[in-house]
Amino acid sequence: MTFPGGRRALAIVVTLVILVAGGVAWALWPSGPAVQGRDLAIPVVDGPSGDQRVDLDATFYPPASGGRAPAVLLAHGFGGSKDSMREQAERLAGRGYAVLTWSARGFGRSTGQIALNSPDYEVKDVRGLVDWLAARPEVRLDAPGDPRVGIAGGSYGGAIALMAAAYDSRVDAIVPQITWYDLADALFPDASGAGPANGVFKKMWAGIFFSAAADRLAPDGGLGAGGLGAGGLAGLAGAAAGSGGRAPGTGEQGPGAPSPEAGAATARPGDTAAPQTGQGSGQRTGPGGTSGGGEAEQVQCGRFRPEICAMYQKVAETGRATKEAVDLLRRSSPISVPGRIKVPTLLVQGQRDSLFPLSHADANARAIAATGAPVEVAWFNGGHDGGDGEADWLSDRTAGWFDRYLKRSGSPADAASAAFTVTRDGGRDPGTRRPVLLHATAGRYPGLAGGERTTIALHGAAQPVANPAGGSPASISAVPGLGGLLGGAGGGGGGGVSVALDMPGQAAVFESAPLARPTQVTGSPAVRIRVYGTGEATLFAKLYDVSGGSLPVLPSGLVAPLRVTASEAGTPVTVTLPAVDRRFDAGHRMRVVVSTTDLGYATPAAPAVYRIGLESPALEVPGFAALRTPATGPAWWTWAMPLAAILIAAVLLLTGRAARRDPAPTGDRAADAGPAEVPLVISGLVKRYRNGEKAVDGLSFRVEKGQVLGLLGPNGAGKTTTMRMLMGLIHPDEGEIRIFGTRVAPGAPVLSRLGSFVEGPGFLPHLSGRANLELYWRATGRPPQDAHLEEALEIAGLGAALGRAVRTYSQGMRQRLAIAQAMLGLPDLLVLDEPTNGLDPPQIAEMRRVLRAYAERGRTVIVSSHLLAEVEQTCTHVVVMHRGRLVSAGPVGDLLGTATTANGAGPRLEDVFLDLIGERR
Repeated sequence: MTFPGGRRALAIVVTLVILVAGGVAWALWPSGPAVQGRDLAIPVVDGPSGDQRVDLDATFYPPASGGRAPAVLLAHGFGGSKDSMREQAERLAGRGYAVLTWSARGFGRSTGQIALNSPDYEVKDVRGLVDWLAARPEVRLDAPGDPRVGIAGGSYGGAIALMAAAYDSRVDAIVPQITWYDLADALFPDASGAGPANGVFKKMWAGIFFSAAADRLAPDGGLGAGGLGAGGLAGLAGAAAGSGGRAPGTGEQGPGAPSPEAGAATARPGDTAAPQTGQGSGQRTGPGGTSGGGEAEQVQCGRFRPEICAMYQKVAETGRATKEAVDLLRRSSPISVPGRIKVPTLLVQGQRDSLFPLSHADANARAIAATGAPVEVAWFNGGHDGGDGEADWLSDRTAGWFDRYLKRSGSPADAASAAFTVTRDGGRDPGTRRPVLLHATAGRYPGLAGGERTTIALHGAAQPVANPAGGSPASISAVPGLGGLLGGAGGGGGGGVSVALDMPGQAAVFESAPLARPTQVTGSPAVRIRVYGTGEATLFAKLYDVSGGSLPVLPSGLVAPLRVTASEAGTPVTVTLPAVDRRFDAGHRMRVVVSTTDLGYATPAAPAVYRIGLESPALEVPGFAALRTPATGPAWWTWAMPLAAILIAAVLLLTGRAARRDPAPTGDRAADAGPAEVPLVISGLVKRYRNGEKAVDGLSFRVEKGQVLGLLGPNGAGKTTTMRMLMGLIHPDEGEIRIFGTRVAPGAPVLSRLGSFVEGPGFLPHLSGRANLELYWRATGRPPQDAHLEEALEIAGLGAALGRAVRTYSQGMRQRLAIAQAMLGLPDLLVLDEPTNGLDPPQIAEMRRVLRAYAERGRTVIVSSHLLAEVEQTCTHVVVMHRGRLVSAGPVGDLLGTATTANGAGPRLEDVFLDLIGERR
């Protein structure tokens, strides 16, 4: 039995049947049940005396699997609402969890005022939510009134997860992200270890944080109804810059993401407001949205409780933390509940976070581990200052943690998962050019001191530094609220651009020698300095990565503020620098800078001068060699799909071979099929588009040694398609191309005699021009001595610029470097596409000389160009194409000799060309 059309047609039919069957199966495969949330208002009672009622706007998502299931509370970030957590809630419900999201008091439609996760208010609210879950038929109970429940959230939501676990023993597992251990320390850090009472006020972050309460100023909800997204906490948890979305897993808004829910608890059209009774119940009355206090209080305090508003106004005015401020902020912090968080905890902290840096996750980890509870720590590429965000990875880690400790269904491999995970930069995907993030893991968490420490010698004498009057202009480390828009600060799993800037005269600089080997820093480095002068000095220490050819990078834009009382003899102080995970490459330098100002912090207004020196010339650098980064490599399907394609192609090739009319061999075996000394012979060349239209139609011509041939034609004539077939990049549908008698095929050895530059140069921008050429030649696998590199570099004429990174090159410099690359190895046939693009007139004249001299040595040059006057002066022969066909071919002089002119002037190639393609006016 034979199949009509032969075996090739049979193979095509079988392939189509398999593809169609797979598509139908995929379309009809049953998907999981749809997840639907139910909106509701949950009344809870809070307050110091337990007599204040608040109505919390919530949404409940029953488990998609049905039956009783563990529950998860998802807490949003500051400026968000329950709607910020919808996507994550739907994912968890789809995995079989009962999920409850809610708008915290003072946010969204919930009543009450913001108390910063106070045990008397927000913590009691969560207890009420756990009570509500205990009464639901969808929720699994460990005992009457005790649901199996976990809590996850980021930033503000992460803190409530920690605080609720400390005050309610029914909480079984938590996943707090990018949150604080000590809110007082976060807003008043001191790198000398003296505590927040001596700390430097983080004025910009605090201002963004607290001014959100003034959203009553705008008639539509304030801050442009954008919550903290339109101009506030940018890129929380690493929301991609400019994404306009919310930060994954936090519920806080990324830059440009409108958040209408961030307004007051006013009813929307069609809503039914919950009953409210007085201040104790959290009622909002009057045009300002809070009861009593008058318009001034409404404008200044907005949604915050009065005691918090008063505290902020005091510290913002003085720039110093009062005892009352420290006590109030610490009551809302895990530092106030030592030994009381005893549940399995996955702590996820952002490497790009100048608000709640890695040290806060470290303190939480140490405190919880001391109780014997399981703790894992992850440093991911995100935070309040931007970054990738790793939304899918965070979602999977969160779900996996709850699977293990709520469902208790994890595999043994899950139970032995990494105690410490760090996201690192894995370069770029060669196909998509997108950053690749890798996750280094270790079986234990070493803390910020690292597993081992290295001493790096620093050099530099004591230097005077000035605090300018009014603290302005200020140096810049990070720009709070704009980190995501600026692409994040450099460092930490994914690179990024550093926006750091130190003002002249305000900074002392101490630097190491170039590193002899790469150094991986994981943790908090430390340096001892001495401060000379009189009075109290406010200083900012930072560690830069300095390479030879680019701007210094301040990893993640982090800085260590401190206050120290200077003395004439010099006050010694040990400075703990910010925790980072960064590789300092060999040849780079470590630079410690101590400045007197920073844009994000409050600094003294009075002018002063100090001297800063090194107490010890040693920079203590932590590392952790136990961290193992997984080997990079493509996923299984990247191998399976090409293999499948190869198998299909082999079937089609074998079944169709008998039907071929052109039995001509390929490769070197075809060398005897044509004149071996002719550089190029093109015969009957045809290439069709998918729609059947011919890009090249029956093209034939011949090029001899010593010729400089101009390949001419208007756009769409088929010139570039011809050149790509000439280089073996695409296959002709009919006809053949022979180079020195050998038929062109992919991988044919004869292609080593061809040098080409088509469709623009492609170089690695971070490498120098010389390094790019050397790397290209190494990739060919040919001996270095065959490259004739110096001759090609002389042709390029780039001089000292060869040592600079290519990203600094102009278009003309890139063009010359690309031509030099094409000339490496001094190929016998040189093919150049628009070689004079970006060159100035003297460079064009020099290029003309180079090409003609190159051909005079017995080689051949083919040039495609739209500059007809230049072709006329450079080329000895031309081939004119139009609509894929050959229009004319021959010496330039012969072509010009056939032309006639109306004004008596000599013929021009441009006139001849326009006549040939029928465009002469």
